[in-house]
Amino acid sequence: MESWIFYSVVFLILFGIQNFYFLLADKYNIVDKPNERSSHTTVTLRGGGIIFYIGVLLYGFLTGFHYPYFIAGLTLIAGVSLVDDIRSVSNKIRLVFHFSAMLLLFVQWGLFHGINVWYLPVALIFCTGIINAFNFMDGINGMTGGYSLAVMGPLIYLNHLYDFTDDRLLYIVVLSILVFCLYNYRTQAKCFAGDVGAVGIAFIIIFLLGQLIIKTGSFLYVIFLSVYGVDTILTIIRRMILRENIFKAHRRHVYQLLANESGIPHIVVSTIYALLQLTISIGAIYWSGPGWIYFVITIIFLIICYCYIHIISRGRSCRNIA
Repeated sequence: MESWIFYSVVFLILFGIQNFYFLLADKYNIVDKPNERSSHTTVTLRGGGIIFYIGVLLYGFLTGFHYPYFIAGLTLIAGVSLVDDIRSVSNKIRLVFHFSAMLLLFVQWGLFHGINVWYLPVALIFCTGIINAFNFMDGINGMTGGYSLAVMGPLIYLNHLYDFTDDRLLYIVVLSILVFCLYNYRTQAKCFAGDVGAVGIAFIIIFLLGQLIIKTGSFLYVIFLSVYGVDTILTIIRRMILRENIFKAHRRHVYQLLANESGIPHIVVSTIYALLQLTISIGAIYWSGPGWIYFVITIIFLIICYCYIHIISRGRSCRNIA
């Protein structure tokens, strides 16, 4: 009963802080204005995802800053992302902050002890890629919140089996996501996550997933991010084939085709992504065969889905032109 009271109080605190941020965002005009590449049509408050960082910071205060290097790294990466939400920050500056945050994360994981130094650049590139994937996929209502909950659920379950992290961190992060979803996981969103939210929750999930992989020694759990990963990687490859600038905004992700070209409601698309990822993650947990087989089957399935949706969308576009 005491734990329920504790987490109820935490939820109310996060709820209050979220609404206080809305006042600040409204006062200082921290908003997202729609353009020709946007999936929304009204001016909406930006940066509501700062509540993810606030949740971890609150966890730090409550535990005497357990995982100090992780919290320091999150502060760096969330800080520069919040500034970028308010006014544009150059790619070089963002990259310096991202890499610095990742190095702090590696210190928290203990990767500088007893590991081949050549693994570090690979880990750095891989983790940076995940962060950018979360940022790219944060384009419609409910996507970031729903997908993050789909990842956090299996992590909470596995923590009961392997005890790879502090369960208080898991629960507080989930509460922060739920608070955000109250204002974003709906038809008319009051706020968007912004870079501070998308990048922040990506960093948090990377940390938790890394702890799980280190504890179990199984890399199969990267499949918890497979839906985002396949959509992001194949979209980048497709844009490179089309000789497009991959750093410019676009509407070629599958979720954008479903929400914009096919007219499926944002919440429905976000729910499909979340449920698909949750199903894949649950399958990975209960898979009894070699992990690489499940991984290959999953990736092939997602690639087929990606190609099929693009083919259907192209056919629809051709009929509309005709």
